[in-house]
Amino acid sequence: MQWRILWFAHAKFMVGVTGVVRDDQGRVLLLRHRMWPPERPWGLPTGYAVKGEEFPLTIAREVEEETGLHVKAGRLVHLKSGYKLRVEVAYEAMLTGGTLKIDEFEILEAKWHSPDSLPDGLQESHRALILGTTRV
Repeated sequence: MQWRILWFAHAKFMVGVTGVVRDDQGRVLLLRHRMWPPERPWGLPTGYAVKGEEFPLTIAREVEEETGLHVKAGRLVHLKSGYKLRVEVAYEAMLTGGTLKIDEFEILEAKWHSPDSLPDGLQESHRALILGTTRV
């Protein structure tokens, strides 16, 4: 009974998980997203956790679905309540393999960038994650 009361009394959240994916040269993977605002299309790989999924596995799944690349999530770098009913989680992640093949439904382009040469049109919150100015 207590669980049912809590369920109805509290907000339900979606969990957005972002990966700061780096290769062995320290470059970061950025995606030009089809469905993001045209003035800010560039960002890190991002997606929503499915029910029961561990968040480090969410970023590995999302990166593979969007790019064909394999990554291993590392340290948690960001955790906060987000826009409306969303929780935002971000992990560092390292490239472990795979072959780049973008999901053209969601992604227009994927490129590796040095942290000191990030593209115009990059989400500011993602720039902060890359540069390490946002913390848990």
